[in-house]
Amino acid sequence: MDAGPPDQSQSATAGRIPVSRVLGLSMAAVFATTLFVRAVDPVIPRIADDFAMDPHTVALLATAFSLPYAITQPVLGGLADAWGKTRLMTWALVALVVSAAIGAVAQNFTVLLVSRVVSGIVAGGVFPISVAIAADLVTVEKRQVAVGRMLGAAMIGNVLGSPAAGMAADLIGWRGVFAGMGVLTAIATVAAIVGFRGLKDSSAARISLRSLPSAYGRIFQNPLAKICYGAVLTEAICLFGLMPYLAGLLAERGETSAAIAGLVLAGFGVGGIFYASSVALLLGRLGERGLMLGGGTLMGCALMLVALPLPWWLLGLDFIFMGLGFYALHGVIQIYASELAPTARGSAMAMHSAAFFFGNALGPVAYGWMLPTVGLAATVLPAGAILIGVGIVCARWLRREQADDA
Repeated sequence: MDAGPPDQSQSATAGRIPVSRVLGLSMAAVFATTLFVRAVDPVIPRIADDFAMDPHTVALLATAFSLPYAITQPVLGGLADAWGKTRLMTWALVALVVSAAIGAVAQNFTVLLVSRVVSGIVAGGVFPISVAIAADLVTVEKRQVAVGRMLGAAMIGNVLGSPAAGMAADLIGWRGVFAGMGVLTAIATVAAIVGFRGLKDSSAARISLRSLPSAYGRIFQNPLAKICYGAVLTEAICLFGLMPYLAGLLAERGETSAAIAGLVLAGFGVGGIFYASSVALLLGRLGERGLMLGGGTLMGCALMLVALPLPWWLLGLDFIFMGLGFYALHGVIQIYASELAPTARGSAMAMHSAAFFFGNALGPVAYGWMLPTVGLAATVLPAGAILIGVGIVCARWLRREQADDA
């Protein structure tokens, strides 16, 4: 998987706007978009109380975001390759601002659900596309660090978003969460409109809409595609299916504050920041295989510990290790996904994100059935074991020499 010379997109972009500026603007967009993914989780009980609904039903707001996100990824990835990555990202940010405003003023659950669906549809035009932009601009030798920093921006959004959402719900109600997301995304939108001005994105010249089916065919001809996409699908089902039910789990243990739920969820993001800030060191010490094995094992064991009646602060510490393990494994998988089809990188990363968010959509449904049926321990223990297995499979089959031959 030789990096080779900078591709057409790289040279055109770097010739007009510094690479660091493009990546910085992409990171700002990722930060704002990440708020839409997990910030609603700690306020699920508040929304349920306001609309007099079952919290398990309201928890499906996570699926309402994730399922449309996954379904529209192949379309958005193709549009990014054909229309231009930064152009698509900018319009996606505009649509996110509108969807957040709708959610903030929703007078019934149906409207709120629709706002989450709209958010999910357009959010896929930001993070996976930002990773594709980073892959266009950075050689493969340095890509792990660049993508790690992009993940760091997402994790900062998680770290700040979850506790801020909980505190906002405690102080001014859950509607303030949606209003806050809209304001921050509006700032990122303005920055993108101004900052990307003058950028010549040559990706539109590389792939036409008519050729997209053949581009996806090339992606799936790569034998590593089924490993990359299958792994992230399984990760998301087993791990992220728990997240919408965490606030309810803490409430059963006597912690009813949405802010506490947000802090525990933020621990996952803190683990991601630890990974992003030390990815170069970890990669040098452990190598890709060590990151995959260690990440899967750490993530799986941390999920199993959720079965114990831990106090909230210890559960938050456990989530830090969970996040570190997740991103150690997930970050390596992303690098391989970015090289499945270098001439259709936006499409390849869109399929990666589609698989991941299909898992995010299916996970809450699976946990919603398993938790009341078999209980917490019988749900998270096998899920944790599966995650350890995912790390082993990836370490066995995702190898640099195989990627070079593909």
